[in-house]
Amino acid sequence: MEKDVKAKPWANIGSGHQSLNSVITDALRQAIFQGDFKPGERLAESRLAEMFQVSRNPIREALKALAAEGIVEISMRKGARVPTLSDAQIAEIIELRAELESVSAKFAARRCTEDMHLFLSELLEEGNKAEKDKDTERLIELNAEFHLSLANASQNRYLSSFMRSIHERTSWLLRKEDEQYASDSWREHASILEAVLAAEPELAAVLAKKHVREAGKTISDFQEKDD
Repeated sequence: MEKDVKAKPWANIGSGHQSLNSVITDALRQAIFQGDFKPGERLAESRLAEMFQVSRNPIREALKALAAEGIVEISMRKGARVPTLSDAQIAEIIELRAELESVSAKFAARRCTEDMHLFLSELLEEGNKAEKDKDTERLIELNAEFHLSLANASQNRYLSSFMRSIHERTSWLLRKEDEQYASDSWREHASILEAVLAAEPELAAVLAKKHVREAGKTISDFQEKDD
């Protein structure tokens, strides 16, 4: 199935950029992280070259670079593809995210500044409105924004950096563009925000950890195995 790239920020990326190999590598990495390519999906050079509107050479170099990072697998038999995570790997990711989200929520509830309190209040209000209006597209955006906003509210630059990194690399695991899933996810996020805004760190931590663990129970269904 051909990908629709008309609305993607990396469409026409080959027109006049410097360090094209680096640009293509960054764009392909982001496309994989945000779920444009699923686990197990093949990454044919010809198709990627057409999508990014560049020659095969920068695509080939990008695939090699991402293979070195463990984001892409390259084999003689199957060529390049997005790795399929094992159940054990998924469990480890969920375990780590649950702990980090819990700490992030706890710190945010303890250290939320006046400005951040206002920002999170507005985020909560906007999310509740989107959930009421059944605006799935906006809910998906706000659900993603929630995690990074909570990390910023924790007032710990290292935790915030770790959270941003792990969220970027694993967001596709907990992302499902489905109205009911987006709505359920937001309601759980809203409960965490309410605990943070009420300065209840222990409750915020428990809710955050439970949220990630519950989401993790259905992750295996998200993977498209292509063995």
